[in-house]
Amino acid sequence: MRVSETAALALATRLLEEHGAPRDHAALQARVLVTAEMKGHPSHGLYRLPRLVERIERGVIDPQTKGTQRWRADAVLEVEGSSGFGPVVAMAAIERLAPHIPDLGIGLVAVRNANHLGMLAQYVEAIAAMGFVGIALSSSEALVHPFGGTRAMLGTNPIAIAVPTAEEPLVLDLATSLVPMGRIHHHAATGRPIPEGWARDAAGNPTTDPGRAKAGAIAPFGDAKGYGLGIAMELLVAALAGSALAPDVRGTLDSQSPCNKGDVFILIEPSLAPGLPARLSTYLDAVRGSPPAGAGEPVLVPGDRARRRRAAASRNGFEIDQRLWEDLNALSRPRILAFEGQGS
Repeated sequence: MRVSETAALALATRLLEEHGAPRDHAALQARVLVTAEMKGHPSHGLYRLPRLVERIERGVIDPQTKGTQRWRADAVLEVEGSSGFGPVVAMAAIERLAPHIPDLGIGLVAVRNANHLGMLAQYVEAIAAMGFVGIALSSSEALVHPFGGTRAMLGTNPIAIAVPTAEEPLVLDLATSLVPMGRIHHHAATGRPIPEGWARDAAGNPTTDPGRAKAGAIAPFGDAKGYGLGIAMELLVAALAGSALAPDVRGTLDSQSPCNKGDVFILIEPSLAPGLPARLSTYLDAVRGSPPAGAGEPVLVPGDRARRRRAAASRNGFEIDQRLWEDLNALSRPRILAFEGQGS
């Protein structure tokens, strides 16, 4: 079925408010989930909302806190997330640091013990909108096997980068695993097999069964390259945030464990070289205009596809599993109507 951005935001915000979140916290967490849906990543979207509600009910999310911030150095803001919503804790810290960047040139936020962030692109996009280069890193449970191994030892350890230009920023968002674990959970929830090569089962054997993959390990992207980047990110986030390493991380994929992963955000003042934003935009346009490998398939730069999907979803709504939508409505009172006149 198809729902509108307005309906999805209203339902998600209302549901979180009904479970104790202040309106601004509920709206921010809802926006992160709905934006993921609009960009074509339902594994990081409303599918995660029932788990957030259950985590609130179990007391492993505090929907009211923004965490506790302290300056570890002039350019380093350290945050104890205190089991708050990941987006709320992160954006509060980013907004605290941002006014200092023109004087500092560069600054860093290190967060531990906040809940799942969702797609990292949304944070670096926010940083780029402030006029800064943004880098975001996050860790997770042990979900990825080392190159040459079979047991999950690393997190999916995503990284996102945004560079402002004279037009839209370049936005890169990727996991150091072949796919995020959320996609495997989404395949399991929707009864679809996963492609060959994504994961191994608990015995170390390749599998296309998402249920077996959830108990096993995801492959690193690019074999040794993704593994190397992933383990470097593992140590980097733990070293900066003081958070747990992957085998001891809990709480991003279950409903009962306090979340103890780490997040790092870096804000950088870009060069003031004359005409630089325009030169960056011109370069990106030249990349887009370079010869495509396939007819009718133009070259894109990171962020293009997600922006197009989001714009289309803003106009026309987006597809969501009807049973999920009905389940979300059943969790919320009063009930919000589903279709809003849009076709299924």
